Amino acid sequence: MEIKVDFGQGTQVNAHFGDFTVATDQPEKLGGFNTAPAPYDFFLASLATCAGFFVARFCQKREITMDGISINMRDTRNEKTHLVENIEIEIVLPASFPEKYRSALIRATNECSVKKTLQNPPQIETITTIV
Repeated sequence: MEIKVDFGQGTQVNAHFGDFTVATDQPEKLGGFNTAPAPYDFFLASLATCAGFFVARFCQKREITMDGISINMRDTRNEKTHLVENIEIEIVLPASFPEKYRSALIRATNECSVKKTLQNPPQIETITTIV
């Protein structure tokens, strides 16, 4: 996958891939206009929505209704580095959810490729090119 990035005003940065554009900005306290989520917010949201995809697929395959199912994700950050130290993904299930599938649902959700990438981080190389 190739992602092209261009710049807007101030701290606005946009990523283009396929038919999509993801607009980002920074909060006003960091010099931005707060017109879009910050890149780090999208990073965290990608983990939560990936988990959501696996929950939805699990339920769809077993014809379990999604009514009343939601996901809450919380992070804990290091006070010195401000980086995330812990992430909790909570799958909220209605009382009607079949008990026999609860542990299988967690196992399926743990197959999220975003989570697996975080657990096995790739090498990242930054280069410059002069045109």
